[in-house]
Amino acid sequence: MEESQRYAIPYKGLKNGCHEFRFEVDGSLFEEYQSTEIKDGRCEVTVAADRSESQVTLDVAIAGYVVVECDRCLEDCRVPIDFEGRLVVKFSEEVHEYDGEVMWMLPGEDQVDLKQYIYESIVLSLPYQRVHPEGMCNPDMLERFRIVSDQEFASIEARAGGGAHNEGEWAKLAALRERMEAGEETPEKGEAGEKPRGTK
Repeated sequence: MEESQRYAIPYKGLKNGCHEFRFEVDGSLFEEYQSTEIKDGRCEVTVAADRSESQVTLDVAIAGYVVVECDRCLEDCRVPIDFEGRLVVKFSEEVHEYDGEVMWMLPGEDQVDLKQYIYESIVLSLPYQRVHPEGMCNPDMLERFRIVSDQEFASIEARAGGGAHNEGEWAKLAALRERMEAGEETPEKGEAGEKPRGTK
């Protein structure tokens, strides 16, 4: 079944009054939009539709989770989704742009496609910081990205500047870094600071 059909409400033949619809969201929705943030997910969408002669008012609730990259350890983590919103569907012979709150349809159309609204609502529900619960991050990855504290940095600086014998090593490392940034070939391991073979 196409994604548009999976999240469509049949308007034609819908009597005036309230109606309820349910949809299941999975990873195929995020694949269709080629989302770079959301890798997968499982959500349940509940729609309470109130139809009148001139419009349909949709109260949409989305609950579940999506899989994103953890900002702290860069591994996959589940982020809960809890969204509630209202979408008004109106009909007009003229073409109007969808603005996220009002969707316009031509009188001859017979279903309301909620695919884009559901996707955008999930994306907007994502928290600014997406991380595992405390203590759930991969410790190996955390160690790789560990930030040196001010005290540790000061200790490193003190050791580096404490003896003249360290200056030569720091100069070699600085020269090596400059060559790497310039795209030059680096000497083999253990030869930092030595001239490449064949040079004078």
